Amino acid sequence: MGEPHQFSVHLALGGGSVADVLLWKKWHRSVVLLVTSTAFWFLFERAGYNLLSFISNVLFLLVVILFLWAKSASLLNRPLPPLPNLDVSEEIVVKAADEMLVWVNSGLSIAHDIAIGGNLRLFTQLAIGLWIVSYIGGLFNFLTLLYIGVLLCLSLPVVYDKYQSAIDIKLSAAYKIALVQYRMIDDKLLSKVVWPSNKEKKTQ
Repeated sequence: MGEPHQFSVHLALGGGSVADVLLWKKWHRSVVLLVTSTAFWFLFERAGYNLLSFISNVLFLLVVILFLWAKSASLLNRPLPPLPNLDVSEEIVVKAADEMLVWVNSGLSIAHDIAIGGNLRLFTQLAIGLWIVSYIGGLFNFLTLLYIGVLLCLSLPVVYDKYQSAIDIKLSAAYKIALVQYRMIDDKLLSKVVWPSNKEKKTQ
């Protein structure tokens, strides 16, 4: 029996600079991301620093430095601060709007299927997913969840890329067990619930 087909994790992650960072191909950028996220988490979570105060102080310090730099440059005939063109192009706004449109339409479609179509299976899956998110959110605050997400993004892709075959076998076995359990619940409970169709609702 041959080994299962392996796919490129790098291509699955987009194949760009983000994939290089997550797979530690550009390890210096990965280290910078890890150290920066750890510093921010420790600063706001453990040291108790306020986010608004931190942003205000950083912006104030930046404005003072740029102001003094510009004044000294005019007096000493030095070049001005190399600031980029601070504007957002219409292309970036259109791309962001298109991405948001896809997510919003997907969410509205799911809500329509649950509220109008009476899709019990989709409702059950959504309810379980939201309950899991709520349970995890009760254990950690938002900043800690973001930090855990960064740690997982910097560790899971590397581990999966290195041990892909063994992990695929374990995930396949777990998926089959979960599928059997879901079919048992579906046969005993979900399939026996009768939902009125849209035509029946209109006639009532």
